[in-house]
Amino acid sequence: MIGKLSGTFGGLSDGMTLIEVGGVGYTVRLPAQPGQAPWQAGSDISLFIHTAVRDDAIDLYGFLTQEELRFFKQLMSVSGIGPKTALGIMSVADTQTLKRAIAKGDASALTKVFGIGKKNAERMVVELRDKLGTEVAADPTSAVHDDAAEALMALGYKADEARRALKEVDPALETRERLASALRYLGTPTR
Repeated sequence: MIGKLSGTFGGLSDGMTLIEVGGVGYTVRLPAQPGQAPWQAGSDISLFIHTAVRDDAIDLYGFLTQEELRFFKQLMSVSGIGPKTALGIMSVADTQTLKRAIAKGDASALTKVFGIGKKNAERMVVELRDKLGTEVAADPTSAVHDDAAEALMALGYKADEARRALKEVDPALETRERLASALRYLGTPTR
């Protein structure tokens, strides 16, 4: 099994990221919007990988952090949720926002994913709420980060854009200041 890939970003191919490692190109599915890659062609890339083996294919799912990979596996622990659906859920919002919604019992964020109805979303919340509630409560910065990320997404930015911008901002700032700094970062022409 492949646990991590580090190599060169080879671009997007059929909606998947291509990573070149030692002369071999691996296609990896990411929880980001199609056509939006945070890397330039030829730049270094490193992803934590979940390998899904089926009768007819071996699929690789990539994540920037181990936390995202852990959350992906938690989503797949729910009966009836496979890797493609879990990836679809993670494409709706950033990991902390989704964890907080599930911990609060809010299934509405999950119903935005194609193929997940109200019943499945509620079942996911019931199965994951206790597991995720302790994680969210243990992270003192999650509420601040989530409020700023939600505000950016309400302004029309995609979840991955909001995450990237907030990573560039001092986490010790108050929500309003973090939001202002993230907006300045996003407004920079080179971004």
